[in-house]
Amino acid sequence: MKTGKTRAPVEQYNTINVTSSVEVADSHRLIQMLMQGTLEKIAIAKGCMERKEIANKGVHITWAISIIEGLRASLNMEEGGEIAQNLENVYEYMIRCLLQANLENDITLLDEVSNLLITIKSAWDNLPDIINQPVEEK
Repeated sequence: MKTGKTRAPVEQYNTINVTSSVEVADSHRLIQMLMQGTLEKIAIAKGCMERKEIANKGVHITWAISIIEGLRASLNMEEGGEIAQNLENVYEYMIRCLLQANLENDITLLDEVSNLLITIKSAWDNLPDIINQPVEEK
């Protein structure tokens, strides 16, 4: 089996692909990428949990928490008002759930965080369409 040899080029491609994407992304796209990365880390952690790969589970949950912390830090509390405050509260809740999921090996908490993040990401993904809609005159 050649998984070790074939894995290195795939990992290099993924690194180059992500780096290239980040270099050309605007702030909206960066947030989308962070959310997608968080969802991927949670999915990997879930798989690790199912396979009882405790160390890897912890690594990926920690990585997901770090990304959510980055999302939280990017909030503009002054200009974002109530929406920013609500997002901060949800991000804090997600972090608590992930910590608890890690401690208790609770897949349902991983699913809960994923579902919350999918909802937020869906709204974020639709934002350009909403912003670019023509304003109807009354």
